[in-house]
Amino acid sequence: MNEKTNKELQALVDKATAGDKKSLETLVASVQDIVFNLSLRMLGTFADAEDATQDILLKMITHLSSFRGDSSFTTWVFRIATNHLKNYKKHMFARYPLSFEYYGDDIENGKTQDVPDLTQNVEKDILAEELKMSCTNVMLQCLDMESRCIFILGAMFKIDSRIAGDLLEMTPEAYRQRLSRIRKKMADFLGQYCGEYGNGSCKCKSRVNYAIQNHRINPLQLDYMTATEISIQTMMNVKNAMEDIDDLSQDFSFCKPYQSPERTKHLIKEFLDSTQLSIIQKS
Repeated sequence: MNEKTNKELQALVDKATAGDKKSLETLVASVQDIVFNLSLRMLGTFADAEDATQDILLKMITHLSSFRGDSSFTTWVFRIATNHLKNYKKHMFARYPLSFEYYGDDIENGKTQDVPDLTQNVEKDILAEELKMSCTNVMLQCLDMESRCIFILGAMFKIDSRIAGDLLEMTPEAYRQRLSRIRKKMADFLGQYCGEYGNGSCKCKSRVNYAIQNHRINPLQLDYMTATEISIQTMMNVKNAMEDIDDLSQDFSFCKPYQSPERTKHLIKEFLDSTQLSIIQKS
């Protein structure tokens, strides 16, 4: 996506709220991948992230007339997304919550040697990589919702503490303190248990069949390994524009951002093609 000034984005918003479909499509395309990646980190699975992304983008569309340009458009969308995700109850881990204690006990005591080969002729190295990316993401679900959001905004998206604090309704100092404690908690857990990123005994390749048996990965549906990655520079451009507009500047690095899945894009396009578009003018 090309970077746009706040003035250009405001012009697009004005056109979209006046009924210009192409402007609305441009606005949706500018943020849908960011929304999907935030949802994926917050909710832990591709399926739940897809559903939440649709909800957030539809909420963005129907509230578009309330955007006044006081912040960057991306910051405005992040506020909608974080508020939605903090209160989201429809995802799998809301029904089956995790904790670091449970996760650690499973790593130490799971009967990985007793499981037969369930790889269905998919290379074990591929399945191990799928498990590694899934496990890192699912581990975030051990944090409470607000702590998870703090960690994702700070450690993954690298959003400046002034913007992140504003999004979460806390001072920048309180946000930085919370982020520091949460980062340490995550680092301590990885250091103790994970053999990929720390000094632990857990190795993804040895747990592949156990993970399949427990429905943590599916050899016939490799979400992470089949997802299309986004150029780091593309995401940096979007986020740098966000902070420059908000009078901030900072480099960004992301952990493997992905394009939003085709199913999500298709459903949003269906909505944009529908007569429901008239609700934007009425919102």
